[in-house]
Amino acid sequence: MADGRNPRRRLPRNFRDRVDLLNNLNDNEVKVKYRLSRQQIIDLHDLIEDDIKPRTMRSHAIQAMTKLLITLQFLAKGEFYSEGGLVHGVSRSTVCVSVWQVVDAINQRVNNIKFPTTQADLASIKQKFYQVARMPNCIGAVDGTLIPIIAPRVREDIYVCRKGYHAINVQAVVTPDMRFTDVVAQWPGSTHDNTIFENCGLKAWVEANNVGWLIGDAGYALKPYMLTPKIRPTTQQENAFNLAHSRTRMVVERAFGLLKSRFRCLHKTGGFLQITPEKAAKVFVVCAKLHNMCIDDAVVFDGQINVAPDNAPPYIGALDPNAQRDRRAIIARF
Repeated sequence: MADGRNPRRRLPRNFRDRVDLLNNLNDNEVKVKYRLSRQQIIDLHDLIEDDIKPRTMRSHAIQAMTKLLITLQFLAKGEFYSEGGLVHGVSRSTVCVSVWQVVDAINQRVNNIKFPTTQADLASIKQKFYQVARMPNCIGAVDGTLIPIIAPRVREDIYVCRKGYHAINVQAVVTPDMRFTDVVAQWPGSTHDNTIFENCGLKAWVEANNVGWLIGDAGYALKPYMLTPKIRPTTQQENAFNLAHSRTRMVVERAFGLLKSRFRCLHKTGGFLQITPEKAAKVFVVCAKLHNMCIDDAVVFDGQINVAPDNAPPYIGALDPNAQRDRRAIIARF
């Protein structure tokens, strides 16, 4: 240099050490940490790899498997982004980007939440429900559950649920093996369960096709396609019917409990989701799809917690006379 100064030297970049956790853990540790089996993680990676892999290897790019493991840990534990970064050797911002890449990829590629529409599938589900408590012609148990979130910046008031915290209210239909067949995740926490059902596509389908009963709690309106318990039962048969109804419907409560235990980000013990309602809805759907994968592959989870039901207030309104007649016919069988 003409003035005698040395040219500025570029210092080498330092990258965090990234641990290959999947190969450093045994099968049980993998399931405890990530909630899926090792083979499920590998299969899921192969399914979404093209959507999440880095375009180049410059700047020590994050591999697709690392992104998937980061996301699964976030869903399983409900941890802050910084904690996931420390475990996997990446920055907080990298965790944030990775999580939403993987969530979007799973939502796009995994399509295992489907309501049964064929006669064979419906007959199989009806038989399984009947074996629970002799409740006939049931095609699904329906209920809503509250997913805690931070206060949104827009329309904060409508997200305050009846329990006093901010949440989204998610409707789901399950089969006797606790598998989700329909999910509606788009409503604020203050919305009543019956309102969500009246405005969902499934309601229009079951109303038009007359294929059987959905079984719901007292928060729903009694309809020809929605079987609810008898309010204020007075006879032995009505009490027996309500008991059988409760035993049959309880499968949806157990499914929510298992889902929130497996993926603590959905439960208050994992901390309120620090994301927008729209992103919280995406997270719920992804968790439900991964839950179905575990049900299909018989992956058992042993860390279930007690989750109190989020039953809505009883429905107040006129009852369908045809549905009342049909319910009386079922009550007479008990």
